[in-house]
Amino acid sequence: MALRRRGRKAAHTEPDTATSGIPAASSVAGELEDGADPAEEDAGEEEVEHGPWDSSEVDLDSGDERLDLGSVRLPMPEESQIQVEMDAEGAVHAVHLVTAAGRLTVAAFAAPRSATLWREVAAELAEGLRADGAKVSIGEGPWGREVLGVSPAGAMRFLGVDGPRWMVRCVAAGATETNDELTETAREVLRETVVVRGDEPLPVRTTLPVTLPEELVQQLALAQAQAIAQAQAQAQAMAAEVAQLEAQQEVEPETGPEPT
Repeated sequence: MALRRRGRKAAHTEPDTATSGIPAASSVAGELEDGADPAEEDAGEEEVEHGPWDSSEVDLDSGDERLDLGSVRLPMPEESQIQVEMDAEGAVHAVHLVTAAGRLTVAAFAAPRSATLWREVAAELAEGLRADGAKVSIGEGPWGREVLGVSPAGAMRFLGVDGPRWMVRCVAAGATETNDELTETAREVLRETVVVRGDEPLPVRTTLPVTLPEELVQQLALAQAQAIAQAQAQAQAMAAEVAQLEAQQEVEPETGPEPT
């Protein structure tokens, strides 16, 4: 069923500009979203057949089966698994969807009301990949620009979409030979992704917070407890083995040289 999307601006199609004049992420991180009149967002409507959706465009309480990560809700590809990446403080750094073809990572960022962000970010990503020695190509996907970096380690494709006060990015990373398959899966995920931006003013490019469903939190806690218990059991077994060897050395008599 087609949904009504309000105030979504079409992606820019002007030619590339030199990336040397584009400010780095750190230089714009402190810029707050501009105060454009929210009423202007209702100026135009276009009927669209797929997402990514803004949370205002869908009913999230109607039996939604997407993976709820707080700022984004993602469909789970068939036979995929969830991989959670934690930082040094134990907070969630990223959530990956692991498939047979590779790994998908979707994240949403705060963006200004009156301007798009993805083209600028895409240019910076391409520049960074080249600096790391990757072979970079720029292609066009369903939402516009896609950045592909290929290196001996594999392939990474970046897809991005501008939304109302947000930008969502998907990183598809895996082997070069499975990149086409992984790219199609990434596009399918983005088509059904919902971004929950919230009303809080945030600096441009701020990563929207990721939270885990309670069921997943419990699974991680159980896995962590099992890992700790296994490590303790291994340590105890090793200590017992060492103690046994020491005891054997104490009871064995010393033997002198054999008589000639």
